[in-house]
Amino acid sequence: MRIVFMGSPEFALPALRRLIGSEHEVAAVYTQPDRGAGRGRRSAPPPVKVLALAHGLEVRQPASISRPESVEELRRLAPDIGVIAAYGQILKQAVLDVPPLGVLNVHASLLPRWRGAAPTPAAILAGDAETGATIMRVRLALDAGPVLASVRVPIDPSDTTGTLTPKVAEAGAELLMRVLPAYAAGEITPVEQDEALATYAPQIKKTDALIDWERDDAGTVCRKVRAYNPWPGAYTYAGGEPLRILACLPVERAADAVPGTAFALAGTDAGFGVVARDGAVAVTSVQAPGGRMMPAAAYLRGHRGLIGTRLAVATRSARPR
Repeated sequence: MRIVFMGSPEFALPALRRLIGSEHEVAAVYTQPDRGAGRGRRSAPPPVKVLALAHGLEVRQPASISRPESVEELRRLAPDIGVIAAYGQILKQAVLDVPPLGVLNVHASLLPRWRGAAPTPAAILAGDAETGATIMRVRLALDAGPVLASVRVPIDPSDTTGTLTPKVAEAGAELLMRVLPAYAAGEITPVEQDEALATYAPQIKKTDALIDWERDDAGTVCRKVRAYNPWPGAYTYAGGEPLRILACLPVERAADAVPGTAFALAGTDAGFGVVARDGAVAVTSVQAPGGRMMPAAAYLRGHRGLIGTRLAVATRSARPR
């Protein structure tokens, strides 16, 4: 088939690699415009653009693929089918109508659970035992199109969004390559999603990752830490400065302990503990403003006054740096 691929971040790379190495023809790759990245905000290309150019593919980066001029360009490519993997733009019906076989989406969840922009963090945050990838035919409603196939991916207790996303991406890419020929041959009947089972995973904001020691129990704190790793990083405030918590595990707490209070843990390399609403967590890895990731024990050696103080819970409106 002649395929137009639409994707932007690293999640999309396995699917594009599989298509490049297949018998199909990638007529063009659509990706988001280059944007500023890093501290210097230098213009950087999306990962999909880098891979596509390395293989000599035609790359297009319209600000909106749904503008009339972009739709006309797409029509001139005469694709049989479109494939999306985390493109980052909403497609209007004019785009969906161009390929005769429609547009398929590699979505990072077991639809209809976790429709939306951030399904992998949502699955971790909810304590799901598994997630997966779904191939669906795109329609105008958000991730509500009929399902062609799904594959399950277990969530390891130590998984973060950073470690789980590549697993889901690879599983989705493999599933895509099985689905494409069967779908083109009319051997797959898309199944409508059960709207009663739909849940949503909206775009993440930095403030979502703020730990509220008075409201979050120990399990919730540790799931936040895993779900928001690598971005934006779960954080609290220590001495008025934001402190990212990159790894922790639940531990017991004293019955009369006040939520947010930091306490010492046995062992020189144990890090430090923080009391939560129910239970407590042992913090094992942190990142201070402008610093690098470090063991919590090393951070504590430079901040011995932390023990016995209460990590802030009242600075909810402040933004992490």
